Amino acid sequence: MTFEDLKLISPILKALKDVGYTTPTAIQANAIPLILNREDVIGSAQTGTGKTAAFAIPMLQHLYNDQQNKSGKRKVRALIVTPTRELAIQIGESFTAYGKYTNCKNTVIFGGVSQGSQTNALRGGVDILVATPGRLLDLMNQGFISLRDVKYFVLDEADRMLDMGFIHDIKKIIAKLPTERQSLFFSATMPKSIVALSHQILRNPKKVAVSPVSSTAETIQQYVYATNKTDKNNLLLHILEDTDLEQVLLFSRTKHGADKIVRNLHKKKIEAAAIHGNKSQNQRQKALKDFKDGKKRVLVATDIAARGIDIDQLRYVINYDIPNVPETYVHRIGRCGRAGEEGISISICEPEENAYIADIEKLTRQKIDVVSGHPFPQTDRPMNAAEKKEKEKEKQRKKQEFFANRNKKRGQQNPGFRRKKR
Repeated sequence: MTFEDLKLISPILKALKDVGYTTPTAIQANAIPLILNREDVIGSAQTGTGKTAAFAIPMLQHLYNDQQNKSGKRKVRALIVTPTRELAIQIGESFTAYGKYTNCKNTVIFGGVSQGSQTNALRGGVDILVATPGRLLDLMNQGFISLRDVKYFVLDEADRMLDMGFIHDIKKIIAKLPTERQSLFFSATMPKSIVALSHQILRNPKKVAVSPVSSTAETIQQYVYATNKTDKNNLLLHILEDTDLEQVLLFSRTKHGADKIVRNLHKKKIEAAAIHGNKSQNQRQKALKDFKDGKKRVLVATDIAARGIDIDQLRYVINYDIPNVPETYVHRIGRCGRAGEEGISISICEPEENAYIADIEKLTRQKIDVVSGHPFPQTDRPMNAAEKKEKEKEKQRKKQEFFANRNKKRGQQNPGFRRKKR
């Protein structure tokens, strides 16, 4: 099956082609036709199964078709509520990518930061709002957000939402939604409390269940190098001294980290390129082509940018940063060892990531071979909670000290200078 078989409109198919999507995942193949048919859907699916695209793609198609008869200021017509800032940002990036040619506008709101930029975006009008519960209710109470025009509602990661104590917030949000709407509900697990909540949200829902990706290909050999955070780059260079690693797909947790890795590799005359969300489509396509053509030995990618990458006969994947979601690890290393070919996965693990390796082994029910005897062994230990708290306090203290010194210097250079109040 291809995405063309799902009867998607050309603007969305064009965007999916840009990001390299050709074949829908199981949840996408099952959920997209139901959502396009305007059914309510309850989905049992974990992070890493492709569920964001499963609801984002058909919602964008509905919105695109709806807006042909719309004029005036944009109003929130689609609402996605998710428990964490990280998930909200990821979902927002997905809507931007899949809706590139639809003229649908989205924004993301979450707590813990100043609301100024978020309220400015809302004043400009948006079609799709991705939000965490607390900040959503806060801005609703302030009058910045109205839900009366919402036609499409998604509650994502419902079980995590309940675990984090958001049940009362969710009920308040649901009470403000129009009765006539299409609702989609996704949860990794389905305890009684989640089923009861789904009954309040959905009407005659269709069920879609997808098992988590928990197994790795038998053709992939997995290794982990334990080291200290300060030695990770040196260890990477040590690993790349092996000329057998002709072509390597390397994963970084962040965009900034990906760029830094590329700079460090260039210093050692190792041809490398990065692909992530801050790169233009042309830059990403060129980097991928150069890698496939053998002009670049290392392709450094973030998880979102790497979606859809399918490289024939790729043998090596390196995890420079260990993902904190075990399923993500499975997806990463699944880029090698395809179609019966052998693959090798190498993970570079700092002390704070030791627990992530344990989670991965628990999910996959496989032990990852530990490489010993390398020049940069792990000697540090993971910080405990008190140490982490103290480190964060020290970081904040240094930040305040930096700004205080900067403002003092500015004041000396310009006596009329006053720090602008935020």
